[in-house]
Amino acid sequence: MFRSNICFILVFLFQISFCQNQFQFINSKNKTTIPFVLINNLVIISVEVNGVPLNFLLDTGIQETILFSLDETNEIVFSNTERIKMKGFGVKELFIGYKSTKNILKINNIEDTNHTIYLVLDQDVNISSQVGIPINGIIGYKFFKNQLVKIDYESKKITIFKDNNKLLKRLKRYSKIPLTLHDGKPYILAKSVFKNSEFETKLLIDTGNSDAIWLFRNSNSKIKIPTILFEDYLGRGFSGDVFGHRARINEFKIDEFSFQKPLVAFPDTLSTKDIDNIYDRNGSIGAELTRRFTIVFDYQNSLMYLKMNKYFDEEFSFNMSGIDVQHQGMQWVQESYVDHLNKSGTNVFDANGDKLNNKLKYKFELKPIYIIANVRKNSPADLAGLQKDDIIIKINRRYGYSFTLQQIIDLLKSEEGKFIEFHVERKGKPLKFKFQLKSII
Repeated sequence: MFRSNICFILVFLFQISFCQNQFQFINSKNKTTIPFVLINNLVIISVEVNGVPLNFLLDTGIQETILFSLDETNEIVFSNTERIKMKGFGVKELFIGYKSTKNILKINNIEDTNHTIYLVLDQDVNISSQVGIPINGIIGYKFFKNQLVKIDYESKKITIFKDNNKLLKRLKRYSKIPLTLHDGKPYILAKSVFKNSEFETKLLIDTGNSDAIWLFRNSNSKIKIPTILFEDYLGRGFSGDVFGHRARINEFKIDEFSFQKPLVAFPDTLSTKDIDNIYDRNGSIGAELTRRFTIVFDYQNSLMYLKMNKYFDEEFSFNMSGIDVQHQGMQWVQESYVDHLNKSGTNVFDANGDKLNNKLKYKFELKPIYIIANVRKNSPADLAGLQKDDIIIKINRRYGYSFTLQQIIDLLKSEEGKFIEFHVERKGKPLKFKFQLKSII
């Protein structure tokens, strides 16, 4: 299963200049609606960068706009660039990037003509393979900072309002939650309930993390991993892979909203050592939890408004197979189809006077290739014999390329006891494996 927890926490090792980046409406309309694609809880929107349309992850957990992947056909001119050093969430060392100013970003009816972008030219930083569609970058604080932004996970639409007062009058059915903004990132206070204790935790609202909750063990002595747990790959950051444990805590509370037995990730302390003590942060609230609400962010007044949606009572499920699947390029696939020659209902004849009938023809189409990127130790897939880098040929007798990555994710989280059959290729040799999904927490 794909892990979208890209953990995009960056430390920019230079003097940050707070220039007046600002999205503004480019017409007289009072609001603009932006459709988005939702893949494993991630919100992906189209952003025009210097005239070129690209796909961006919308991430409240990041301050700056980052570009890290371009297709060979994308030709974008960047001006005013300077080389900088960066450090990310993970275990690797510093890496080189570039800062570019005075870029033009356009999203539907809003535009920023003086936008700063950070370019990360590291081939290892590419989440397109993990998402299944091209993802070129991430946008965060600059998107939210000046207007009210409503994210509706049911309709898969974002609405940005020019006249804040009109919307505020319609938010009576929403719960109003105070926000604290640090470096353009929103934090709230929530209560984490363990077996023998209930205590307040300060958590980053992080829509770029597909998990429900992350808690940092070193940030509070009361944060202890429950005894029923399992080790897991939690995601990939700019500086490397992040590992940790998963377990369920008794309860989690935001204002009057309560979640029973939510699934919590506890990252390894090595991965979080640089951020444990930043602003007394104890962890993150990710998109598996935020997607259960319609959310309105009001950064200017340091507020967030929440209203339950149809996903609120869904169980906190996880990948019971133990494998992470990712997209690994494209392949040409030959497919047959019937050429319906007689579309008009009249007989059709060739030059010799012979009647032509419908014929079976073939066409070639580009289809995705999926591979197994990680296998959790002692998981059902591991015990069955599946290995990292196995190329997926079929899943339950259906060709792997006929699935979307989201469909594979949903299948591996679907139902305890369900049998899953994988046909894979390993070093040129076809192999077949079968296992049952098993919930271990």
